[in-house]
Amino acid sequence: MEVIVKSHPIENITSSCLVLFININAADHTFACLSNSCNEMLRSLIKRGDLGNKPGKTLHIPLSMMKDIDRILLVSTGRDPVDFKAAIKIIDSTVNALQTIHTEDAIIDLNGINYLPDFANICQYLAQQLIASSYKFSHFNKNTTHNQEPVSDKKLQTVTLFHSGQDQLNELISRGIATGHGINVAKDLGNLPGNVCTPTYLAEEAKSLCSKNSAFSFDALGEKQLKKLNMNAFLSVAKGSVEEGKLIIIEYQGGEKTEAPYVLLGKGITFDAGGISLKPGPKMDEMKYDMCGAASVMGTMTAMAELKPAINVIGVIAAAENLPSGGASKPGDIVTSMSGRTIEILNTDAEGRLVLCDALTYIEQFKPQVVIDIATLTGACIVALGHHMSGLMSNNDKLAEELINTGKSVNDTVWRLPLGELYTKQLESNFADCANIGGPPAGTITAGCFLAQFAETFNWAHLDIAGTAWKSGKEKSATGRPVALLVNYLLSKAV
Repeated sequence: MEVIVKSHPIENITSSCLVLFININAADHTFACLSNSCNEMLRSLIKRGDLGNKPGKTLHIPLSMMKDIDRILLVSTGRDPVDFKAAIKIIDSTVNALQTIHTEDAIIDLNGINYLPDFANICQYLAQQLIASSYKFSHFNKNTTHNQEPVSDKKLQTVTLFHSGQDQLNELISRGIATGHGINVAKDLGNLPGNVCTPTYLAEEAKSLCSKNSAFSFDALGEKQLKKLNMNAFLSVAKGSVEEGKLIIIEYQGGEKTEAPYVLLGKGITFDAGGISLKPGPKMDEMKYDMCGAASVMGTMTAMAELKPAINVIGVIAAAENLPSGGASKPGDIVTSMSGRTIEILNTDAEGRLVLCDALTYIEQFKPQVVIDIATLTGACIVALGHHMSGLMSNNDKLAEELINTGKSVNDTVWRLPLGELYTKQLESNFADCANIGGPPAGTITAGCFLAQFAETFNWAHLDIAGTAWKSGKEKSATGRPVALLVNYLLSKAV
């Protein structure tokens, strides 16, 4: 989909669909781009309550009275005042409606929502959601008899956003478009099956991204290199599979060379069977999504390539498969991490923290300003927060607050959970410096505490996206979260 921005009045338009936002409390509903008879009809429909007054309610009107406009989509903005949550609902309803009326192009008049709270952020979110809504995974749908769409169906190809000429708005809409592209990259990688999206595949995708952008550089460390670095916690996960584990590094230099980078670290377990601590069979297919942290790093770096902000960002992906085999790690094994800390592996299905802890130690060489790791780390996070918010833990209050506020502004929310010695004590081992699990209580928090032990030299935040990275059931698909949060956090730090 292409999103076009224009900052002059709507006039002499030709479109399959015109989207108009309606404030029910407004004294008049007259639109200069419409004929008198069309305006009269719309006022009559609104007056008699056909649209309703709930924020986000839509009314699709096919037209025969205008030559250049095939249909109008009315969207209610409700009654004043409208809060940010309601404004998000209005945008989501608009995007969803456009996807169901089978039109190839649309024009959206943003002036109808310029009174909403955080209007600029709302326009950015609209652009993002328009791009993200165009995503469809069809890589393997080769059976045309069952999967071909009806010939009459039309896909939305072009959306033109009209506004009154605020310069800042153009920049924010561009951010939204780039973020939408990044979200779609993350969705695509997440949805690919484990036999396609392997650690090697992720490395190839990262290399391809870097090869197209002069500000990017690429490296990927294989298992021989990881062994030389004593990344034995990482290797303890990878050794159960014939697929080679890889540590992938994507460097973007948009700022001065001397400027310390922001580092994103993504968990990239491209399939997680649990290892010897084998997962139950039902829904195991969804464990292809255990690399959604890595996918979000790829999506964010894609947006960086498009926006080219003045900031240095390094994306690191810890990629491996976690499978049972004769060579796989066993419960009770002890490994020495890159940091020198010994770890008793009590559960091989707590593997994400093992690849991440060595990656965190590796990242120290970059002398980062901030490190954010993103991981589908614990099922306990779903128990705690459901599928609405990602879990957040951090050793820096300012960083945590910034991520919370950014998440609210882009509708990609997080909830902070505590860290501390009382929880860390649950990780004590009789045979090693620590264990990789701390028992059932506070499972998300103890996982964060485990990682915190390897992040003591820099400002660090951990995002547990186990509940937000994908949807199950009939809607089974990657969501692309938390790309919007990461992109907008990084842009807030660009000079």
